[in-house]
Amino acid sequence: MDRRTMLRQTVCMAAMAAGRALPRERDRPPQLGDLFDRFMQENLDLSPLSATAYGLDTGRRARQKRELDDASVAGIERQAALTASQLARLRAFDRASLSASDATSYDVILYGLRTGDAANRAFHYGPGGAGRPYIISQLGGAYQWLPSFLDTQHIIETRADADAYIARLRDLGTLLDQEAAVARRDLALGVIPPDFALARTLVQMRQLRAPAPDQSPLTTSVVRRAREQSIRGDYLRQASRLVRDRVYPALDRQIALVSDLQQRATAEAGVWRLPDGEAYYAASLANWATTDRKPAQIHELGLELVREQTAMIDTLMRRQGLTQGTVGERLRTMFTDPRYLYPNTDEAKTALIADLNARIRRVRARLPAYFGVLPKAEVEIRRVPPEIESGDAGGSYESPSIDGSRPGIYWINLRDTAEQPRWSLPTVTYHESIPGHHLQGTIQQEANLPLIRKVAFFGAYIEGWALYAEQLAVEMGEYDDDPLGHIGQLHDSLLRAARLVIDTGIHSRRWTREQAIRYFVDTLGEPEPSAVTEVERYCVWPGQACSYMLGKRAFLDQRVRAQQLLGAEFDIRRFHDAMLLPGALPLELLERIYA
Repeated sequence: MDRRTMLRQTVCMAAMAAGRALPRERDRPPQLGDLFDRFMQENLDLSPLSATAYGLDTGRRARQKRELDDASVAGIERQAALTASQLARLRAFDRASLSASDATSYDVILYGLRTGDAANRAFHYGPGGAGRPYIISQLGGAYQWLPSFLDTQHIIETRADADAYIARLRDLGTLLDQEAAVARRDLALGVIPPDFALARTLVQMRQLRAPAPDQSPLTTSVVRRAREQSIRGDYLRQASRLVRDRVYPALDRQIALVSDLQQRATAEAGVWRLPDGEAYYAASLANWATTDRKPAQIHELGLELVREQTAMIDTLMRRQGLTQGTVGERLRTMFTDPRYLYPNTDEAKTALIADLNARIRRVRARLPAYFGVLPKAEVEIRRVPPEIESGDAGGSYESPSIDGSRPGIYWINLRDTAEQPRWSLPTVTYHESIPGHHLQGTIQQEANLPLIRKVAFFGAYIEGWALYAEQLAVEMGEYDDDPLGHIGQLHDSLLRAARLVIDTGIHSRRWTREQAIRYFVDTLGEPEPSAVTEVERYCVWPGQACSYMLGKRAFLDQRVRAQQLLGAEFDIRRFHDAMLLPGALPLELLERIYA
């Protein structure tokens, strides 16, 4: 069998795995299928919120719609024990008996369990594993994400659904106290977030705490949606009482704890200062970027790519008559030019979202020329809730439910439209929706893969695909009549190159927050508030910022290999199907497809 024939069969197998040909999930060896199913059920047993996120909190799991996850120290230990148990059981399975596609599934799950177990054994702080050393921060903790989760992912269609929401609200105070107990345990180990991260955390906590109980988003969500479904019940009284008597007191306790932590914290930004911090950063890179590259290698790669992307932007700018100053200074001028800004009003923000929806419709029409398999689930654009927008990213994506009852959501942060000039908006839209996260994530969910593979997350693959999709939008003609938007696309590619430099700078080279912000502003020309938010994100999610560019380069390398191997037979649609239909993979497995 020659290599081209083998590669064509790889594409065919990928298509079949997504249900476009004969094999179906029941055709897998029953022993492996049973093992994967058991793992998935065990994972769901420990995480009612995951059951809701996947749309699986029905039938025998309907009780879980009334429950929250256990974030206590004991709960974290139970999760670590389960990971160790699953790893041992998978290693005991005879891999040699598997077909190629099933061996890939084996290897995917093995990688996640192996890296998770290694981190659990090595480090005993944070919510478990590596990559998130702090259980409470401006980007972590139930206060930060659960209100939005309950509003968008806890579906309310019946009275039982509304009552389940109330049950979860009743337990939210307990969850907040569990997190506080973990934070106190970590304090005893010398693990405290940087003082600037805690300052932003307090701002967000106080914003959530500010409304009267009957006006809290935790209350108004269930009241509004019960009314929309004509569900009878005094949910205003029930919810506001729980917010007043259980949630707010627990939130007050967290605010007091975080205030105390801030007094003890320092401005040192990197995880190098934590127990066994150098090893923790290496584990974080393995977790987020699925790489064993050394920080020094990643740092130098980032510097090289910054130079390359900067030169490309300079060429495009000169064609538009933008010649004065460094590229960073010219970008800063573009950020502040009123011609490129939406007014910072609610009406203008509504218009901005409408404009982006038009972009999505246009690129969707172009997909069939580039993809053989297309997503079925729709994607919506929504504004990040104002109470958490101060510390949230500029854009993020939330997958649709597996059962199709909830669409994918592209959340856009509109705290200040000056941070989102018109020329920067198209590329983040393509990244978060299509052909980026929504296309990739939905194809994975809709594929005929084991359930545990449908929900597998590997940051370098997922973020790398979305960054590759930004460049693909250029190739699809999305910027043919929009040269400033093309500069925006290159700016975001430059951003991901700069992240390699900054993330390794902070966590390996001991850069200060201020040093990282200055490099960010000088390189990218972004407004300082945006730079501050970005840099502070890297400080509490070590390694995550490296996943984007490392992943993109893996996809581009694979495309070059495919073109070289297949020559005139190369088909971009088949290539994309081969990349997407097997689902999310660690980079070492992705690189085998066209090895």
